[in-house]
Amino acid sequence: MASSQPDSVINTPGSVSPIAPVSTPEPLPLEQPPKRKSGRRLLQSLQRISSSPSLVRRSRSCSNGYHRDGKPSLSCVSLSSAAYGPSCLGEPGPPQLVGRLQERASSPNEPPLSAAATAGVGENTRIRVLGALPNVSQTTVPLPAELRPTSRMGLPAMENGTGPTTVTTAPVPKRKVDFWKDMPIEIKMEIFRKLSPTEIVRCSRVSKEWYRMCFDGQLWSSIDATDYYSQISGDALIKIITSGGPFIRDLNLRGCVQLLEKWVAAAERLSDACRNIVSFTLEGCRVDKTALHYFLHRNPRLEFINVSGLSSVSNLAMKIIAQSCPYLETLIVSWCSNVDTKGLRRVVESCHRLKELRAGEIRGFDDEGFMAELFKRNTLERLVVHRTDITDQSLKVLIHGFDPEVDLLTDRPIVPPRNLKHLDLHQCSALTDDGVCTLAHNLPLLQGLQLSQCPELTDDSIIPVIQTTPMLTHLDLEELENLTNNTLVELSKSPCVDTLEHLNVSSCENLGDSGMLPVLRNCASLLTVVMDNTRISDLCLSDASNRIRKRGYDHGLPRVGLRLVVFDCVNVTWAGIKEVLSNNAHPPRALKNATPVVTAKAHSPADACRLSPTTTPSVTSSPMPQPAKMFPKEIIELKCFYGWQMTVDEHTKRVLRGDLAAAARLDRKWAEYMMATEEAGVGGAGARRRRRRAREAERLYNDDEEDGDGSGGVGPLGGRRRRARSGGCIVM
Repeated sequence: MASSQPDSVINTPGSVSPIAPVSTPEPLPLEQPPKRKSGRRLLQSLQRISSSPSLVRRSRSCSNGYHRDGKPSLSCVSLSSAAYGPSCLGEPGPPQLVGRLQERASSPNEPPLSAAATAGVGENTRIRVLGALPNVSQTTVPLPAELRPTSRMGLPAMENGTGPTTVTTAPVPKRKVDFWKDMPIEIKMEIFRKLSPTEIVRCSRVSKEWYRMCFDGQLWSSIDATDYYSQISGDALIKIITSGGPFIRDLNLRGCVQLLEKWVAAAERLSDACRNIVSFTLEGCRVDKTALHYFLHRNPRLEFINVSGLSSVSNLAMKIIAQSCPYLETLIVSWCSNVDTKGLRRVVESCHRLKELRAGEIRGFDDEGFMAELFKRNTLERLVVHRTDITDQSLKVLIHGFDPEVDLLTDRPIVPPRNLKHLDLHQCSALTDDGVCTLAHNLPLLQGLQLSQCPELTDDSIIPVIQTTPMLTHLDLEELENLTNNTLVELSKSPCVDTLEHLNVSSCENLGDSGMLPVLRNCASLLTVVMDNTRISDLCLSDASNRIRKRGYDHGLPRVGLRLVVFDCVNVTWAGIKEVLSNNAHPPRALKNATPVVTAKAHSPADACRLSPTTTPSVTSSPMPQPAKMFPKEIIELKCFYGWQMTVDEHTKRVLRGDLAAAARLDRKWAEYMMATEEAGVGGAGARRRRRRAREAERLYNDDEEDGDGSGGVGPLGGRRRRARSGGCIVM
């Protein structure tokens, strides 16, 4: 507040030292002219920090800072009750000089104001006096208590600095995360897709949410009931199919006989729900004829249809397929008793993408018109017509067509080659060499050929076909009694010698070692050879085991490289079986010849002095680091006489898991048992022959060969190693 006393120095008890009357300052040097307007700016700044009551009783001009709409400003009014002292309310009290005109006496080390700071202040300069405030240094507006920052202990900070001053925020409660609830629905569906159908159905019992997700159509785009068709009820299967609805693309209901009563009631509902099926399988499923027709009508995108063995499938169903399924590629109607080539002809004429036709035991393949339609399309890659009435003439029409142009030089028809890759003609008893010869030079892409149980076929038709099919991988010649070793010899020289993987010559009683040995030696890609009930002997087994053994060893566990079926072969004995087992468990020669490293024992200098010149240092064998285990890369899996099969299976199991020592022990014990068994029958019929076989077997396995492998001829199983002979094999 402004004081009523004259403009002079006012002494206030308890305040700072009095200030002398302000006199006119001396003029400044020429290089620094006095600033005449600085005094006015200084007074304006002093007036802004004055209190509110002084603004009401002021007798001087209003400063620019307070002039706003003719009303005083409250921008500098303190909101604290402590700021209003007695002097501020007009009561007498110890005044205090405020402003830059006083000398700074609060701190003795603080320098006084310079002359420039007091320039322009005259005698009439009015000095404003404020009453003594409780806190002289307070020049800011304090915050209310509820807005002041708190300390770490939750206490408010004091204004005078005596209290805690650390500012902290209130602890934020942790957010509770529901992992499954917050997960996007797309990720949930991807998790459910990893489960099997049985596990999905079990998970549907957890909650209603899981029930909705488990029966979402996204999880049932492919329904294959082959693994659980006997464990699911008809109602549950119908619910799964209807929930999948338009998402279902592959529907396999093979063996679902529980749907017999459901097809009649739910046929239309199921067909309305499933309209995007691409692959449809009903093999072995009892289905109503009307329901099947509904499905075929309302699924025009069908590419694969398997209805084999269904009596409800007829030529009417073939007509519906021809009209409604233009994208059909595979049709399997084998053992459908109500279907014949008349219905299949409509499918062949309408479905231009047809690549596979399986029509085993279907009547009418002697129809040359139907065969001519197949020749005209030439889109089939797989044709299965086993156990049909196909004849030589119809087969010629299938390969050559009607009246083909004949080359005068080669005497062969000039026709485009067929695209067939697999042809199954087994058990077609009407076929002879005249019809099968037409396959030669016309099937360059053929990979699988099945001619088993065609009793009229001989070498004259088989050899030309083998020589002109360079990509042949599967050859089935089972029960061709007229086949001889010439066919096998030509097979070992044919262009398919590098691609042949599966050979079946079972029950070809005229085949023996002279034909089978070239095949085993030249066909390096063989995986399966079925030669039961033939005249092969132990020599074939020995040669096959030696060739598999030459494929080397590796650190990984062995795998099956060749499967041999040799049961009911009269010339195969237990010695040949033992030869295969011994080679399967034979360790690498490098590990068998490994010897420990011999090193000299270290001595101290004192011991070396006590040693006489003739004394030699002691020699000890240091422990040799064990090398990594080596196993044969491939072994032979045998199917032999049923009395030996259990031992062979156990031996193969031990070799496959890498326990060669246990396998060798089993092999040795089995050989001892077999020899003791033969010796036990001395007094019976054929005793001399059994004793001779036993002695010969013992000689073969205990023969001390001169070109041993560094171990004195001792084999891995404790016996002698059999020496290879080029002059044949002695049959025991």
